[in-house]
Amino acid sequence: MSGSRVLALGHYQPARVLTNDELAAMVDTSDEWIRTRVGIRTRRVAEPTETVADMAGQAAAKALANSGLTPADIDLVLVATCTAVDRSPNTAARVAAALGLPSPAVMDINVVCAGFTHALATADHAIRAGSATNALVVGVEKFTAVADWTDRTTCVLVGDGAGAAVVTASAEPEIGPVVWGSVPEMGHAVRIEGTPSRFAQEGQSVYRWATTQLPPIARTVCERAGVAPEELAAVVLHQANLRIIEPVARKLGAVNAIVASDVTESGNTSAASIPLALSKLVASGRVAPGAPILLFGFGGNLSYAGQVIRCP
Repeated sequence: MSGSRVLALGHYQPARVLTNDELAAMVDTSDEWIRTRVGIRTRRVAEPTETVADMAGQAAAKALANSGLTPADIDLVLVATCTAVDRSPNTAARVAAALGLPSPAVMDINVVCAGFTHALATADHAIRAGSATNALVVGVEKFTAVADWTDRTTCVLVGDGAGAAVVTASAEPEIGPVVWGSVPEMGHAVRIEGTPSRFAQEGQSVYRWATTQLPPIARTVCERAGVAPEELAAVVLHQANLRIIEPVARKLGAVNAIVASDVTESGNTSAASIPLALSKLVASGRVAPGAPILLFGFGGNLSYAGQVIRCP
């Protein structure tokens, strides 16, 4: 096999919906303030007893069911998350146990908001190297658990959820080369630190970096995949903020693409945001099978990773 492809997708969101008006009763904010600055209307909040592994397992089970594969077919599980509480068993092992996978390699990956695209590239590399045949790749966060609910600049952003993909070996590569990197000296711009851990960020620094530095990198992703931006059927950026998503997509030049905007109803779900938005988009039927889709994650560590995939 010379490459890999995304075979199937699945996603999960908690039942509880938290509206902007409800947030306005908790902190000094308003529906208008939130919509104007970040474009978010609602977000989902996990129950206190609902864990990162629970949500990951729900999304993974749906992706596996949609793939037509059996649990015994999966030989690699990668879970991208920065909000898992437990260290061992890791989240990937808990997902494997919940789904009855007999003996997969299990790894958690923490690259915050760029975690899923890093994990997808890792699965692609493992399959290309012959170390795996079928991989389950999950992005999941319980971001509300690390929110500072007294800070209106950050608590209005966060949401919980999970998205998953089954990646399989393919004679023709349908996952393009990854372009990834970081700005380590600016890692302090997005932080989840302390005990208990709390999310904080330097919003203006992140905004300037994302809107000025990322569009050329996204174009490089397209170049390495051999796809012009105007040929893209869809663009799924990390769902951080509409004020970032819209200018990055515009500067990229993806004039014919559907630009995912799941952030409006799901909030910023960090590593879960790309697979969650992608799964919803594909399920809607708005993108034809085989059409090129740009995935591009960015955020914590001021890290980034992107690749062009073919729609399953």
